[in-house]
Amino acid sequence: MNVILSFIAAKSPGDVEEKILSLLQASSTEELNTVSSKIVTTVLADNTSSGGPTIAAANGAWLEKSKPVDPSFKDIIQNSYKAAFNLVDFRNKVDEVVEEVNSWVKEETKGLITDLIPENSVSPASNLIFANALFFNGKWDHEFDPSLTKDSDFHRFDGTTVRVPFMSAGYSLGYDLEAYQGFKVLNLPYRGGRGDYYRRRFSMQIYLPDEKDGLPAMLDRLSSCRGFLSGHGDIPGHSASIGELKIPKFKFEFGFTATEALEGLGLELPGDAIIHKSCIEVDEVGSKAAAAAAVISISGIYMPPKEKYDFVADHPFLFLVKESISGLVLFLGQVADPSMH
Repeated sequence: MNVILSFIAAKSPGDVEEKILSLLQASSTEELNTVSSKIVTTVLADNTSSGGPTIAAANGAWLEKSKPVDPSFKDIIQNSYKAAFNLVDFRNKVDEVVEEVNSWVKEETKGLITDLIPENSVSPASNLIFANALFFNGKWDHEFDPSLTKDSDFHRFDGTTVRVPFMSAGYSLGYDLEAYQGFKVLNLPYRGGRGDYYRRRFSMQIYLPDEKDGLPAMLDRLSSCRGFLSGHGDIPGHSASIGELKIPKFKFEFGFTATEALEGLGLELPGDAIIHKSCIEVDEVGSKAAAAAAVISISGIYMPPKEKYDFVADHPFLFLVKESISGLVLFLGQVADPSMH
């Protein structure tokens, strides 16, 4: 989404550009373009060959071939966003263009995201589709023993329970726990590649409220503390030891029209429609996740832990996959019912 908004700012000088810069807290579109380039080429560079996570991050642009393309705009697409550049025929072959974009997204996300752009959502009057795809497949630094996975109750928002498989660890070495007032944060590191430790560290963080129905209140508190999810907030907390550790396996997907959500943040994008889809699967070995978005345009001192806490994620919680050194959040979601796929 960040890349998509940065691209819209680059192509929409004026009011829209200023609103996006304000929303993303950037000083200029040049800064956004530079950050987007660094994300694609450095932070999200694949590291499968050296033992780290498999990562694929790609951008693609499809432009109406009958419209002249400004050379500087083409330069931004190809050099700042490292995007595949395609001239296509929206006027006469719009369905084929949509099929081409969806096929590209499916390939880049290893088949996890299909049909990103629904039928009849692109008109022959469209001039541009810019798509961004992200695939992540990481193994836990300390994998969970499948023989310890047992069914247990998960408490849903409506007060009912559902039996789902919970992963357990017979030890807590390698897992970091931070305790805050009203919630705890578990850090599950992914296996890194050779030479990665000082450049990138990927992990999943699970934000678990103390109360069974505490997720909404926790989210309100986190959203009022700017920068907390990227590691720069100021909510006081302390390092803690882990007692019992139980995390549900889960797998789900989600899609929505992001344009409407952005309007709630005061950002109206006349002539632009943004579509977003994501999915994630978490098991004993690690996590596999993918996301894709498209815009369719018409126009530190170590202190030993003093307390020990159980971390039993048997009620709704927040999770995110992030790279710790840059603070970049790759995926974010909430688990309200692990039994739903």
